[in-house]
Amino acid sequence: MIVLYLLALLISLTGMVVLDRRFSLFFWRDARRARIVLPVGVLFFLVWDLLGVGLGIFFRGETEFMTGLLVAPEVPLEEVFFLTLLCYLTMNVYGALSGERPHPSVHPAGTGSAATTEGRAS
Repeated sequence: MIVLYLLALLISLTGMVVLDRRFSLFFWRDARRARIVLPVGVLFFLVWDLLGVGLGIFFRGETEFMTGLLVAPEVPLEEVFFLTLLCYLTMNVYGALSGERPHPSVHPAGTGSAATTEGRAS
């Protein structure tokens, strides 16, 4: 049970990737932008966490579901995966609600030569 929380986070991240791929929400909409936004968001929240720990606001809770590995004082390994999930979820929701069209180099399922020739066949 020592890695249960980490496993749950990894399964959730996998779900985010599947949804992203299926609906072209974030990485599959604009991979270049996504490769910048996601790490910047995670880094922002890691700095936020470190400031909170330094000010005595945040602290690590002890539980049997976590690995016990720390990436910084009072910042468990699972926090990095949680922040990645949080940022990825936020960007997928933004992608779903924004109504932006996928980047021209991305072709959603169902579009292609068969779909374009159907309209001309009269």
